[in-house]
Amino acid sequence: MNPGLSRNCDRREPGVRNSGRRAQFTRSGEETRGKDAVPSHRFAAYPFSAVVGMADLKLALLLNAVSPAVGGVLVRGEKGTAKSTVVRALAALLPDLPVVEGCRFSCDPAAPDPECPDGPHAAPAAAVRPARLVELPVGASEDRLTGSLDLERALTEGVRAYEPGLLAAAHRGVLYVDEVNLLHDHLVDLLLDAAAMGRAFVEREGVSVRHAARFLLVGTMNPEEGELRPQLLDRFGLTVEAAATRDPAERADVVRRRLAYEADPEGFALSYLEQETALSARITAARALLPEVVLGDAALGAITAICAGFDVDGLRADLVTARTALALAAWHGRLDVTEEDVRQAVRLALPHRRRRDPFDAPGLDEQRLDELLEENSFTPDDDPGPSGGGAPPQADGGESDGQDSQESDGRGPEGQAPQDAEGQGGRGEGAPTPVPQQSSAGRPFRPRLFTVDGVGEGAPGRRSKARGTTGRVTGAATGTQGPVHLTATLRAAAPHQKARGRSGPGLVVSGQDVRRAVREGREGNLVLFVVDASGSMAARKRMSEVKTAVLSLLLDAYQRRDKVGLVTFRGTGAELALPPTSSVEAGARRLERMPTGGRTPLAAGLHRAARVLRTEALRDPSRRPLVVVVTDGRATHGPVVGSPAKPGSSRADHRGPDLLTVASAFAGVRTVVVDCESGPVRLGLASDLAMALGAELVPLAGLGSLAGVVREMRAA
Repeated sequence: MNPGLSRNCDRREPGVRNSGRRAQFTRSGEETRGKDAVPSHRFAAYPFSAVVGMADLKLALLLNAVSPAVGGVLVRGEKGTAKSTVVRALAALLPDLPVVEGCRFSCDPAAPDPECPDGPHAAPAAAVRPARLVELPVGASEDRLTGSLDLERALTEGVRAYEPGLLAAAHRGVLYVDEVNLLHDHLVDLLLDAAAMGRAFVEREGVSVRHAARFLLVGTMNPEEGELRPQLLDRFGLTVEAAATRDPAERADVVRRRLAYEADPEGFALSYLEQETALSARITAARALLPEVVLGDAALGAITAICAGFDVDGLRADLVTARTALALAAWHGRLDVTEEDVRQAVRLALPHRRRRDPFDAPGLDEQRLDELLEENSFTPDDDPGPSGGGAPPQADGGESDGQDSQESDGRGPEGQAPQDAEGQGGRGEGAPTPVPQQSSAGRPFRPRLFTVDGVGEGAPGRRSKARGTTGRVTGAATGTQGPVHLTATLRAAAPHQKARGRSGPGLVVSGQDVRRAVREGREGNLVLFVVDASGSMAARKRMSEVKTAVLSLLLDAYQRRDKVGLVTFRGTGAELALPPTSSVEAGARRLERMPTGGRTPLAAGLHRAARVLRTEALRDPSRRPLVVVVTDGRATHGPVVGSPAKPGSSRADHRGPDLLTVASAFAGVRTVVVDCESGPVRLGLASDLAMALGAELVPLAGLGSLAGVVREMRAA
C-alpha cells in the first residue's frame, strides 16, 4: 500500500476540505457554507479513509476512480468484511460532474449524447452535481434496470413516454451490485450488454429508446452463496479477495471505530474530513496526469508476456492490466510505468481470468509471476525513484501453495489400495483399521440434462420449466400476481370507454380491466446427490469414475443456477457432507475429500436424503428437488431392496418393508439412479432400487458423452 495513503488512514485530526471549494465545520458538525461549500451529505456515510486495512480493495477502487476504463472491481469475500461499506464510501471521494441542466441521462455539456432521449441539446446550460452511486438490488425487475413505458402518462394522457431506469441513473457514476452472484440471469444479460457497449437499449411495448450507459461497475459477493457466471466475471476489470484480519489489535480498532461512528456519525465523519479531502484531491490530480503517463514498449512487452505466460483467454486481460498499470503510475504521480506497477496490476487483473471452471481455486501463483517478471525485467529510461506501487504481494496461499499441499498429503491419483467388496481388506484379528481411501476425479464431461417434470414457480435458473416474473411473455391473464400486461389491459378497457363516459385524452380503466403478464422461463432446482462411498464402490476402482460423473453433474448444476447438496453413506451410517447451497465450488471440495470404504448402508443414505428434502421443503417450498442416487445397489448393512428372504436365512432381518418405507418418502420426487455396477456378471440391484424409488435408471458409463455409451456397449 502507498505510504502516503497509509498515513492518511492513521490520522484523525479534523480539517477543512480544500479541492477548489471551501467549507467550515464546527465541532458539533454544523456547517457554515461559502460560495463553493461542500454539501454535508457527501460525507454522511462511513468515511473511506476510516476503514482499517483492506489495502488491495481500497487501491483497486481508487484506481478505477482515477481511470474508469479499467473496468470496475469485483470484491469476493466472507460475510462481515466491510465490502459494502468500502464501496459506498467511495462515492464521497469522486469529483463532481458537469451535466446538462435538466437532462435525466447526465449528458456532458462538453459532448452531449446525440442519441439522448432528452436531446438534442443545443447550447446546453451546464450544472454541477455529485457523482452518483446507484445500487442495483438483486430482486430488481427488468423495467427498473433498463427503464420502461411511463404507465401513468400512458393511461392518463394517452402518450408514449419513456421512464429511465437504473442504467440511466448510473451513467458517468458507479453502479453497485451487492450479492452480484445472486443476480437473476435476465438482469445479468442486460448488464453485460450495457457494460460491453456503453449504451442501453430498450425495445418494448412500442417504446424504442437507446441512451449512453457508461459506468464504473462494482460488485460484491460471498463465494459460499455461489459463483459468478464466467461472462459477467470477465467484465470486471479487477478482482480482490476481502478477508477479516486475524490480528486482535486491528480487529479491536475496527470495532472501536464502528462504535464511534454509530454513536456520532457526523462527528466521526468530521474527524476524517482532512483525509477524505486529501484522497479526493489526489484522485483529481491523478486523473489530470493520466493522459501524460507513458506505457513504454518494455513495460507493454512485460505485460503481454505475463498474460501469455499465465495462459489467460482472450486479450481483455492484457488491456485491463495495461490500463491498471497506467492508473497506478498516475496515482503515484509518475509519468512512466514501472516494474512494480506491472506487478501490482497483474495481481489485481489476472486471478479471476485464470479460472477455467468454477472448481478452480482463485488466486495467482506468485512464484510464477516472479519468474515471468525476471524474464521480462525492465527499467524506465527516466524512472523518478522508488515505485511505491502498493502493497507487496502477500503469501495468501495462492495456487502454488494449494498445489504443494495437495502433493504433500500422500494422495495419488487413485488414492490408497482399494479394499475388498465388503471394505474389510482381508484384515486378520488385531490388524490396524485401514485409513479410508480417497480417489481423485478426472476431467468433467458434459452430462445429460435431467429436468423436473411439470411447470414450477421456483427461483430463476436454467433447468426445468417454470412460470413467474421472469422469462418470455406468453400471454395475459386476470389475477393479482405478476407485472401488468399493458397492451392486454388497454385492449380490455378500450371497448368500455363510451359506457364509462370518457371525454378527452387518456383511458378510463377499472380494476376488472387489469391483465397480468404470464411468463414462461426456466427455474433452478435443488439437486441432491446421494453418493455411495462404500468399499464395494472402491473395490473395482470405480470411485474415480463416480467422482468424475458427480463433478460433471455439479458443473452442470452451476451452469443452470441450481442449489446443490451432497449426502454420502458408508460404514454404518450416512452424513450430510454438504448442506444445500448455491456454491458448487464447496460441493467440489467436499467431493474431492470424500473418503471411501466400509459396508454399504443404503437405507441410511436414503433416509438421510429424505430428511434433507423435508427440511428444504420448509425453507424453500417453491424450489423443486431433483435427487441423483449414485450407487451399485448393494446394501451390505441395514435393509436391502428385493423380495423377502427365506425364513431362517441370515438376511431375513435385513429384507422387508423398511427400505421400501424409506423409498416411499421419494414419491413424487424426480429421482435418477446412476448404476455404477460393472463387469461381465451383474446383479441388477440398482435396477431394483430404481423401481422401488420410481426413478429413472442411467448407467454410469452412459451418463454423458457418446464415448461413454460406446464404453458401456463394449463392457456389455
